[in-house]
Amino acid sequence: MTTVPSDIEIAQRACMRPIADVAAELGLSSDEIDPYGKYKAKIDLEVAQRPARGRLVLVTGINPTTAGEGKSTTLVGVTQALQRMGKSAVMCMREPSLGPVFGMKGGAAGGGFAQVVPMEDINLHFTGDFHAISSAHALLAALLDNHLAQGNSLGLDVRRITWPRAIDMNDRVLRDVVIGLGGVANGIPRQDRWVIVPASEVMAIVALATSREDLEERLGRIIVGSTAGAHRKPVYARDLKAEGAMALLLKDALRPNLVQTLEGGPALLHAGPFGNIAHGCNSVMATKTGLALADIVLTEAGFGSDLGAEKFFDIKCRMAGLNPEVAVVVATVRALKLNGGANKKELDREDLGALERGLPNLQAHIENVRQFGVPVVVAINQFTSDTEGEHAMVADFAAAQGVPVAQCDVWARGGEGGIQLAEEILAALDRGGSNFRPLYDVKLPIREKIDTIVRRVYGGEGADYSAKADRTIDYLESIGMGETPVCMAKTQYSFTDDPTRLGRPRDFRITINEIHPSSGAGFVVAQAGDIMTMPGLPKVPAAESMSIAPDGSITGLS
Repeated sequence: MTTVPSDIEIAQRACMRPIADVAAELGLSSDEIDPYGKYKAKIDLEVAQRPARGRLVLVTGINPTTAGEGKSTTLVGVTQALQRMGKSAVMCMREPSLGPVFGMKGGAAGGGFAQVVPMEDINLHFTGDFHAISSAHALLAALLDNHLAQGNSLGLDVRRITWPRAIDMNDRVLRDVVIGLGGVANGIPRQDRWVIVPASEVMAIVALATSREDLEERLGRIIVGSTAGAHRKPVYARDLKAEGAMALLLKDALRPNLVQTLEGGPALLHAGPFGNIAHGCNSVMATKTGLALADIVLTEAGFGSDLGAEKFFDIKCRMAGLNPEVAVVVATVRALKLNGGANKKELDREDLGALERGLPNLQAHIENVRQFGVPVVVAINQFTSDTEGEHAMVADFAAAQGVPVAQCDVWARGGEGGIQLAEEILAALDRGGSNFRPLYDVKLPIREKIDTIVRRVYGGEGADYSAKADRTIDYLESIGMGETPVCMAKTQYSFTDDPTRLGRPRDFRITINEIHPSSGAGFVVAQAGDIMTMPGLPKVPAAESMSIAPDGSITGLS
């Protein structure tokens, strides 16, 4: 068996092309990009306003294990395969968050021989987008507390402030804090909370904005809290006169980032909302830029079809007027065995019984995508521990569902290992048949939209609500937020709100604990189960294995 080097070793050996050459491959002139060093660049916003010429393909997946199942790796690898075949193709992917990089999951630049580079830059500070978003978020928080300290002329109720603070790190102690202690000079003491930057509404706004003007207007719509009394009224960022300065901080962060795959093909990385606690899609600006520049645009949405894909279809595509024509559902033998009851410590051992019991999970994800009117291709992302018998069982099952299936070995073989999947995608595009439609009408009441998602996507019986969530829904509908999409925040490991209920559970209900307005983004967030918007670090954080050598080379980054 050939040993594949670590991700960072492969990335550090890459012979990268100058970014101007990568841009030229997309038809971009030197006047339409701003290089950030030799291998990264920002693209002018105006490119996204050009007429679309490309066809859009989504890469989603099944419910994963804690290690992830290579959805991003598959996206990179099949893009490399299409480019090897001479196709005009570009991939659009989210930017990684520092929290998972130093926590448990690791980076998000692909893996093995299917990566985007420069990997170290992408997984660390990149072009500064996350820092700009964090700063804009912090500015609004500072203006809010300054307003309280300077007399609170808007009449904000300090008990009803909804705008948190944000940091791009996993830090559980910041979930609930008290600020303003230490005397009059330090402001008004109050309870506060922190979220990780990918859960910030500013991140969602950057990901959904379509122009500088749209960005500033959305920022102004952010609800920071409400006034006191029975007839409380929302207080917006525009009431604090914050949107202009926030937009200034984000003027470059709104522009898509251009990098390259390990094989030198163009790749767009932009924005990074998580798929479990946010809407989980890369930016509209990057996707529209890709559609203006290439014939085939491949993008991903966080975790499985129950999270990222549902929100990609119901939020991003609906808002941006996008028309996805094919969806790839990435499945792994490991994740299917886990969903079939296998011990998570024994996923490297052949277990056809557990695999067979886990196959209904794949079936549910296929059905989920189909109900949006989008044709499906199943990709079996290979791991070195897989057996031929396991691959045959998954392939036969997928074929029995009436969907094309392809083996995918891009982690070990790069673009060459994605040729079969690329051919199936091209065949699906040639067949046509896409009739994309969102799942629900946004004019439905909030509870009915949530109920629709629970029943039709998760396979549950409906939703129950805490008293707090019930009150918030009534309030949001009273202030005009009832006719917006719903962004579900729940565990990625299960169709339910319980991460231990794997496979394809039946006869369950989802409990909605909290509802948050994301008025600027244009949706309502429904938080289910024990999902946290500020993750914590694991017992052994990935950070403990990282270091930098005297020559500046990095080790331990994955």
